[in-house]
Amino acid sequence: MTASLTISKFYCLLGLLLLLGALPATAQRHARAKTSKAKQPAKARPKTATRSRTRSRPVPTRRPRQRAKSKEQLERERQTNLARIQEAGKVLTQTTQKKEATLGQLNVIKEKLTVKQGQIQHISTQLQGIETNVHQTARQVLTTQQQLANLKVEYARLMYAASKTSSGFNQLMFLFAAESFNQFVLRLRYVRQYTEERQKQAQRIMGAQQQLSHQLDGLTQQRQRQKSLLTTQLVENRNLLGLKSEQDEVVQQLSQQEQGLRAELSQRQRAVAQLDELIAQRVREEIARAARAARLAAAAERRRAARAAASRGRSRGQRTESPADNDDDAGANPDSDAPEETSADRNASRVALTPQTALLSSNFAGNKGRLPWPVARGFVAQHFGRHAHPVLRHVVVENRGVDIQTATNEPVRSVFAGRVLTVAQVPGMNTIVMIQHGEYFTVYARLRSVSVHEGQQVDARDTIGSAATDADGTALVQFQVWRNSANLNPEGWLGHK
Repeated sequence: MTASLTISKFYCLLGLLLLLGALPATAQRHARAKTSKAKQPAKARPKTATRSRTRSRPVPTRRPRQRAKSKEQLERERQTNLARIQEAGKVLTQTTQKKEATLGQLNVIKEKLTVKQGQIQHISTQLQGIETNVHQTARQVLTTQQQLANLKVEYARLMYAASKTSSGFNQLMFLFAAESFNQFVLRLRYVRQYTEERQKQAQRIMGAQQQLSHQLDGLTQQRQRQKSLLTTQLVENRNLLGLKSEQDEVVQQLSQQEQGLRAELSQRQRAVAQLDELIAQRVREEIARAARAARLAAAAERRRAARAAASRGRSRGQRTESPADNDDDAGANPDSDAPEETSADRNASRVALTPQTALLSSNFAGNKGRLPWPVARGFVAQHFGRHAHPVLRHVVVENRGVDIQTATNEPVRSVFAGRVLTVAQVPGMNTIVMIQHGEYFTVYARLRSVSVHEGQQVDARDTIGSAATDADGTALVQFQVWRNSANLNPEGWLGHK
């Protein structure tokens, strides 16, 4: 009777194995350790499911933060270009009220062309970035689709294996067929793990589907953005062609006024020469004045030191000759003590700095590339240095600073703290203001009105006057930077507006 029950139990167990199709390797090892019957276990399917967990799990992708920052920077540059175009449009409106074609109008068109080309370049950069993102997202979509397909195949296998033991009676038979309590616990753990694995596989499928949906949405948005940018680029290219045609028309009209342009150029050259002479003279005078002040301060310091030494000698009861005893002796130096300006003062090549002016010079130099613009609105109509005339052929003009075209009566501001050195009238340049910043000097020419006076201390962004407008309705402010007698490029000192 016992043998019959044992044989029946064996066949029942064999039937469960065939029905389930697999047992985990751990349960098989424990079963072999607890039983003496020679049975060969079948292959365990859960390994495939476990392996699919590590192989088929979709890897989330994140866009680099640097690319997002680059898009923000492009957006800021786009907004800046739009603001520049609006400013140029306002200046152009004021310029065209006076004459049909002027150099000021040509300068505005050139500025708009430059900004428009920058806009088109930024659009091209954005399109390249979007194209790269589209390719990357498309590859990610393909990868996610393949991972989703693999997850579904694995899940189908799990469901097929589970369908064979879906009956509660079969699971109970499998559990109660254990020969020991330990084997019963292992089989119960196997059933639970198998059920959990199916649930996790279903969650992985849902996660992959959500990720695929998110990637497809992102791909659609990127392609819509790409289409919008392409449309904008076509519009901007047409606008660029229109501006070029307008520029050619203005140049042609100005070419018919060659005689007037040459007379205007000759008058400007004379005004520039007078301004250069005035600046050079005032710089030389300031260098000589500073040298004289430094010389007299050094002489006074020597006399003070000599008197202090003589006083210490008398306190020790010794008789010493010093400048305090004889003003005509060693302490007296007619060249160094002369109150009037000497040839050495006039031959000095740089401003002699006091501790205060040295600190001011250092601060000015430390703000190179960050100085505020002398006007809040405007653009550089003529750059520093030598360049061809915009209309006249074979004519080269030289600019000591930068000509900033702005709106009528636009306030002109000091770019840094300093002392007003000169306020003067120069024919062709209207009123000019020269401000000293230690060994540096800034010059503001073509001012209609001035609100400062010589010797006045000003701070950065203090209003010193307003921009003048010429007969053509063009408001230009010339800005120059000098270090002692050396002329510097102002564009390297000004920051972004």
